[in-house]
Amino acid sequence: MSLSVEVFVVGADGKRQILDIPEGCSDLAGFERWRTTVWGSEVVRSLGAQFFPVLAEADLYVEAGQVPEFRRECALLRENLEEIVAGGSPVRTAEELRRQISERLANIEDAATRAQGMGAGVLIW
Repeated sequence: MSLSVEVFVVGADGKRQILDIPEGCSDLAGFERWRTTVWGSEVVRSLGAQFFPVLAEADLYVEAGQVPEFRRECALLRENLEEIVAGGSPVRTAEELRRQISERLANIEDAATRAQGMGAGVLIW
């Protein structure tokens, strides 16, 4: 299974509504095992990340008002990508793991940018 990243709005009824993914965007956020091995890893926790480690235990809901802080955390992970890769156990090569994490993080960053622009939230599940 794979993790997905979605943008959601809260409707007038108080329920979250997931928005369609725009053409040219991807909802891929990593492999299911990345909940603990990447996003919830000790390396990510040691960087001071607060949002991503939630994935080790549950789906991550970033409410609209939290999106700017979430985007800063995405930037923190991007800045420390080499450390995250070094702490992981690549299935094939470190280069492949770096590429995969970078691509999935880019999808998450894109969703967060879209969400912030429309006053929406981000869901990773």
